[in-house]
Amino acid sequence: MKKNNRITIIIAALLVVIAGLLIWNNRYLSTIQGESSDFQVWDTASITKVYLADRKNQESLLERQEQGWTLNGDYKAHSKQVQNLLTTLYKIRVKMPVSVASHDNIVKQLASQSTKVEVYQIVPSINLFDKIKLFYREKRTKVFYVGDATMDSSGTFMLKEGADKAYIVYIPSFRGFITTRFTANPDDWRDHTIFHENMADIQSVEIDFNEDPEGSFRIDNIGKHQYKLTRLSDNQELPYDTLKVINLMSSFNDLRFEALFTNSMEQERIDSITGSPFVHYVVVTDKDGNKQDMKTFKKLVLNGVTDMGGELGDVDRDRMYALIEGGKDFVLIQNYVFDKVLHDVRYFEAGHPIQGDMGYFEEIK
Repeated sequence: MKKNNRITIIIAALLVVIAGLLIWNNRYLSTIQGESSDFQVWDTASITKVYLADRKNQESLLERQEQGWTLNGDYKAHSKQVQNLLTTLYKIRVKMPVSVASHDNIVKQLASQSTKVEVYQIVPSINLFDKIKLFYREKRTKVFYVGDATMDSSGTFMLKEGADKAYIVYIPSFRGFITTRFTANPDDWRDHTIFHENMADIQSVEIDFNEDPEGSFRIDNIGKHQYKLTRLSDNQELPYDTLKVINLMSSFNDLRFEALFTNSMEQERIDSITGSPFVHYVVVTDKDGNKQDMKTFKKLVLNGVTDMGGELGDVDRDRMYALIEGGKDFVLIQNYVFDKVLHDVRYFEAGHPIQGDMGYFEEIK
């Protein structure tokens, strides 16, 4: 009996000691980390999610997955944008508290036009002196509001949720403000990839030229570096230039749009553009039967506006509009990026002359 009591007392004493150490440890870490710990994330590798929301009812949920970061559970997130955000969370520091004279006004501004940021991390439930870490779990570790830049654009106003004091936050050695890095607009986080297929995974490529039906074609993969070129106007199989076909198939490994207009352009204008005759319709099918498509449309410019080559015209020679993701998204693409995959069938025919800067000349055999 006495032995059982002694064990109980020892266990109770150990629990009291552990509880005391945890309380002391938390206070100690809070003291040595200082005010910057309110916003800074020291271990960005442990971040699992970042949620951003603003007063315009825009929301973006960035989640770390095995294959990369995703946006709102539906799209692939722009890797460089996400990395920029993580770097910002690691580097931000508190510059100073907001002055007493302007504090109330700044807090009102933050209440009306800020972006709410929530950071989730995998953290230990028990952390003794930052040495012994036990029972890891996902936890919301940071919640703060990001406001506008200071008058001299050298810092950004931020307020921790539940705090009564706002701060000016900055990145050392960086001149400027960081508000835009915490955008809640999903369009800003979207990955710009339209086509991202390895050549070996492509089963077929089909390109329809609306203004030149006889130039439309399909290329089918029928074996290792073996293809079939078919002219769609008469369904005739044609001899092809192997190098040109391989160059085309390999060009679909990384093709991106320049800007996303699905939510930023008036729907009436989008409907007007997409209601006009298309220029190209491209469909890439992989060996699992998955399809990625793109339908392009002319981009008109005002008379007197010059293109990048210095020529005048009503049609923009440098850019086109496009519908992607089965028509769900309306984007802007650069001709410079996509010209390499928008050749008509004649270009791929064996013995077809090569076009140079001085016009056509016969292919060297």
